[in-house]
Formats: sequence, C-alpha cells, structure tokens
Amino acid sequence: MRKPGVLLAAAIAGAALLSIPATPVQAQGKTTIGVALPQDDNPFYIAMMRGIRARAGELGWDVVSVSSNEDKLKQINGVQDLIARGVKGILISPIDATGVNAAYDAAAAAKVPIVSVARGSTSPNQTLHVAMDEKQIGRDIAEWTAKKIGGKGKVAMLLGPSGAPTFRNLAEGYTEVMAKYPDITIAFKTDGPLTRERGLKNSEDALVANPDLVAIYTANDDVALGATQAVLAANRKGKTIVTGMNGVPPALRSLKEGNLGMTIELNPVLWGRLGVDVLAEYLKGSKVEPRVFIKHVIIDSGNIDQKLPKG
Repeated sequence: MRKPGVLLAAAIAGAALLSIPATPVQAQGKTTIGVALPQDDNPFYIAMMRGIRARAGELGWDVVSVSSNEDKLKQINGVQDLIARGVKGILISPIDATGVNAAYDAAAAAKVPIVSVARGSTSPNQTLHVAMDEKQIGRDIAEWTAKKIGGKGKVAMLLGPSGAPTFRNLAEGYTEVMAKYPDITIAFKTDGPLTRERGLKNSEDALVANPDLVAIYTANDDVALGATQAVLAANRKGKTIVTGMNGVPPALRSLKEGNLGMTIELNPVLWGRLGVDVLAEYLKGSKVEPRVFIKHVIIDSGNIDQKLPKG
C-alpha cells in the first residue's frame, strides 16, 4: 500500500480539494455527466449525489442519473443509456467489482471516461478510482474496538457483499489488527447486503450463539443501526459495542443516544464533489493518479457534538 504522504489525497482531501475554476470545462456547449450509484434510498448515496450535483452545478455542468437499486444488470443497462445520451463522463459506484464490468467495457468502447467512486472495479477499463484507504480504515476500527473492550472478548463481524473488494479489504484490515490480541476471538462472521434488516437478523443470531458478545463490527451504518436494535432488545446496551461506517445522520443520532459506539466519517458529500473534480481534471487533460484517496475520521462520544447536523 502506498504511504499516505505520496497520495494525491494529501493535497486534495482538505477543504480546498482540487484547484478547478468554477466554470464549464468545455466552452463549446454545456457538459453533461452521467451518474450510476448502487442505491437511490441509501443515505450515504443520497448525500453523495447531493455533492455531485452541487459541484457539477458550480462547474456549469448538467447531471443525469440512472437507478439500479443493487441490480447489476440494471446498472449495466443504465450506463449504456448514459453513453447513448452523449454524456462526457460517468461517475459510478459499482454494485460488484466484476459483475458490472460490461458497463466499463461499454464506456471504453465509446471513449467515455468512467470514474469509480467509493466502490471500485477490477475492470482494466476503469479510468480512475476515487477510493478510501480501506485496509487502514479496518485497522483503525479494530484498534478503537480493541481499546474499548480492554483487549479481550468475543467479537462478531457483519461484512458487506461478498463480491465487493471494498468490504473485503475493510475486513482484512480489521482482522489483521484483531489477530494481534490473543484474548479477542472473532466468534461470528457473515457477509450480506447493506441493510438494516440484515443487521438486525444477523446480530440477533450472533447474540443468541454468543450471549457474552462484546463487540459487533458492521460494514456500514445501515447494518450497524440494525445491530443496535438487536443489542437493545437483548438488554446488552453498554455491554456489546456496535461500530458502523459512513457517518450518515441517523448513525450520528444513534451515537449521540449512546446506542452506536463509533462510526467512520467518509463525508459522502465531499466524496461526490471530489469525484466531479477528478473527472473535471481528467477531461481537461491533467495528470491524475489512478487512485485518489479520501480522508476518513473516527466519530465517537468524544467528538460527536462537533459532527451532529446543526439546527
């Protein structure tokens, strides 16, 4: 893994991001870009789309989006529709690292740059990837958890979709750190969709099998919110810590209430803006690193008041 000091994120993850004038990239007519995100109703992707539209508007660009709702074929067809509409570039968060590669192939055939945001693809036709340092985030969550549970006890892991390397990398970083603690046991592990219902069901199963569970790792905040329901129902509040990821408003409220232990702020609005900026630089012909990392921040009881939405 590259050292953070050499990552482009070191220069752009702050407030300034990339130095791009707030004018259209192409003077001869309006630029339209396409967006293909995995879900329409996930708070993380709703916020990401808000960031995309805001930054595109500042550049004088139009945005057209397609819906897929975790259906790989719909995402492929949606990207093909965007290409047919003549978009100048596409921002995509692929549902699966390999399952939607046909979308990248179609973009390459049409000579349309396709930038992965958040989740990445194995396709050689991925133009750029605006990513997170997945393994390091997993390590940071594990270190935080190990400290909170005193370096001992049983832990459950509710991973993300099995086909997404993002969630595999997060889990690898987490287990790498936990392996350093001989008194911590990963007693339950399962993968699946990023839904609250699944978080509830899997956590119920984990707590039935391990009533003395001290922590539950979850792949995102929706799964975490389901897990907190199971913990509360089992009267394990304060005894079983739940960790999430993404820092969406419902998770922040749960954290403030003392139900969720911690989450990772990835700032999806900023992520969306960064995706547009990276695409803009590419369209201008500027050199951009193949992978651009966004900064992440741990949110827990120590800084939750600073992170809660104002008003």
